[in-house]
Amino acid sequence: MAGDGRSGAAGFDPERLWLRPAEPRRGRRPSFTREAIVVAAVAVADAEGLEAVTMRRVAAEVGAGVMSLYSYAPDKETLLELMVDHVVGELTVTDPPTGDWRADLKAVAHLQRAHMLRHPWLPAALSTRRSPGPNTLAVLEHALAALRPTGLDGGAKLEVFAQLTAFVAGHVGYEIAQAGAARSPGRAEAEARYLAAVAAEGRHPELAEALASAGRPPSPDDTFTRFLNRLVDGLDSA
Repeated sequence: MAGDGRSGAAGFDPERLWLRPAEPRRGRRPSFTREAIVVAAVAVADAEGLEAVTMRRVAAEVGAGVMSLYSYAPDKETLLELMVDHVVGELTVTDPPTGDWRADLKAVAHLQRAHMLRHPWLPAALSTRRSPGPNTLAVLEHALAALRPTGLDGGAKLEVFAQLTAFVAGHVGYEIAQAGAARSPGRAEAEARYLAAVAAEGRHPELAEALASAGRPPSPDDTFTRFLNRLVDGLDSA
């Protein structure tokens, strides 16, 4: 951040964001806290999407003027960092790793998926690089401990966790998009007719064979589990 508390050319300062007290630097103590600001922003995002989260909207939600928010979150990017780490706090894992690193990773992934489905804006928020706050670091610490039996070095462990999180975020983003499309009247039926017509033309024999043997679509839970198993079980621990 620049000296006036707004983002500078180098972006926000993680040390200032996560290690300094969450108090305004000057002026009267306001009647709200950084926690209240973040909770309000998360509520707006959950209800209306990330696009609805603006500094003006969040200020209105906490009953404050926009300028008074800047000591806590100088811009939306910083606010988004705070929002992500706040909701990651819901993923607190208290049980120690079991020693079965694949099972432990899969358990983390299932928690992440349920968490992202509760906060549909989160996959998009995670698509850009984020600075890990205290709640994020706690989940990362658990995942690194789970990976200890693999014998991977530190860099490889970090890569595995990043790959896992990216997979979950991408899959949940796809799930959300598919669910939205399914709510369109007649969309699924129209797509089925289209694919049947394409298969009948004979120019895509592999697709025709796949469609003929596909059977009933699996549930979203089953689909996620199958893809997750392929990812984690295929990881090379050497």
